Amino acid sequence: MSQTLGPDQARKAEALVAELARTGIRDPRVLAAMAQVPRDLFVPPTFAEHAWDNVALPIGHGQTISQPLVVACMTEALELGDRHNVLEIGTGSGYQTAVLARLCRRVFTIERHRALLREAEQRFAQLRLGNVTCRFGDGSKGWVEPAPFDRILLTAAAPELPQALVDLLAPDGILVGPLGPERHNQTLVRVRRNADGNVSREELCQVRFVPLVPGLPRETAAHRKEEA
Repeated sequence: MSQTLGPDQARKAEALVAELARTGIRDPRVLAAMAQVPRDLFVPPTFAEHAWDNVALPIGHGQTISQPLVVACMTEALELGDRHNVLEIGTGSGYQTAVLARLCRRVFTIERHRALLREAEQRFAQLRLGNVTCRFGDGSKGWVEPAPFDRILLTAAAPELPQALVDLLAPDGILVGPLGPERHNQTLVRVRRNADGNVSREELCQVRFVPLVPGLPRETAAHRKEEA
């Protein structure tokens, strides 16, 4: 399912995972998945020397690859099982997707920037991740056809809980994502939907994410019109 890390990658992965464990990540499956994903594959060459640092990095189009600690925290909060189907809103570089793919049955991931999605798909192919299904589109609308989902991960900040996504949760499903209008005023929340459809919300920690933007980028929309 995945390539073996080289000696230098393995050394850096081990150091990163040790740091994640020291900062509070406890799930051994999450730590193992983080150790298996070659983060240097998911960052632009300009930032290659910082690929294994515990920091967020720009990936173009105003987007970032999240700090590994945040990726691990969000993944752990999902309480993933190997039979779960997961919806990810915001593929980005594909790093978070690759971590999820090692912990569940299938990941359905949506990205609104076509160029980012194409690059991510190439990485998934290189890593032989056969359980990832990608879609170009508006993630704020969700993905109705494969629903319901056992888990939903939102990798961009919504000003309030997106009901369209909550409606896609299966009974006993969990949604994890940042809420808040500004990068400096966001809270990572975990939402549970019980068997009766009732929803509870739990605040986890303060985070910084790019905003969840409805629709498609203007240049992309224009390009699609020209293609039609």
